[in-house]
Amino acid sequence: MWRGLEHLPERKQLELRRIVEVLHEEFEGKTKSSGSERRRRARILKIILFGSHARGSWVEDPIGGYFSDYDILVIVDEEEFTDFATYWSVAEDRLLLDTQIKTVPQFIVHTLEEVNRALMEGRYFFIDIVREGALLYELKETTHQGNVKYKLATPVPPNPQLAGEMAKEYFDHWIKSARTPLSLFEDAYNKGFHNDAAFLLHKATESAYGTFFLTKTLYLLKDHNVKRLRSRAEDMDPALRQAWPRGQKPFDRRFELLRRVYVEARYSMHYEITGEELRWLAERISHLLELIEESCQVHLKSLELAAGE
Repeated sequence: MWRGLEHLPERKQLELRRIVEVLHEEFEGKTKSSGSERRRRARILKIILFGSHARGSWVEDPIGGYFSDYDILVIVDEEEFTDFATYWSVAEDRLLLDTQIKTVPQFIVHTLEEVNRALMEGRYFFIDIVREGALLYELKETTHQGNVKYKLATPVPPNPQLAGEMAKEYFDHWIKSARTPLSLFEDAYNKGFHNDAAFLLHKATESAYGTFFLTKTLYLLKDHNVKRLRSRAEDMDPALRQAWPRGQKPFDRRFELLRRVYVEARYSMHYEITGEELRWLAERISHLLELIEESCQVHLKSLELAAGE
């Protein structure tokens, strides 16, 4: 069922073991000291590597400035423990600062119930994880009858017609959600409300990637960090890399300004962005939307053809 890690260089295998170690340490640090017996019994049930590193298609391009991240799914036993801010933000910070880990790790957290429901509904995102993923950790326990606990459900093959209808509905809704902030941006920009204009650009970017993920996978990443969204989307479709030039300091700095918008443009008196930077970002986001629309339309057409077979 699961892929191994033999296709990865030894250094990456060591990094992944380190990531698993840190995730366990920080989660246990948050739960084992709790005054609640239920929280002290909290468990990580599985840790799964998915995406390009699991498939063996990761990219490390120092000249172009593109490096694939690690994509990791953490499965826990209760919904409370999927709360990222409470239980996982410290682990994320620690992993990003860990000198033993050179490849950036990104992880999402779901309950076993959520994952199994998605598998039985034929959700592409989770089916691909089960089909292509590499198991990094698994809690092995059995019932009194000797049956294995915490099993993943058998994936149900997606219904092409239903998947196509859902994907089209997602696309129509979310592409509008991405275009609307761009149109509102012009008014804020012309009136000199730079921070408000920057926030609208962030919203447009986040919605653009939301359009892409929901159309392609019927799954929405709950993340406001546009750098992480960009990385995961470009891993799925390298054509999207055209939207953001890499390895050029002015351009890298401008994208970093966009990444910081979600918190700093709203709450910090020290966030500054120029009209030139805003206009450049607006042009890149418009191009991103064009690329995403093209990619999504190709996918929707493939679903339409599959439903007609």
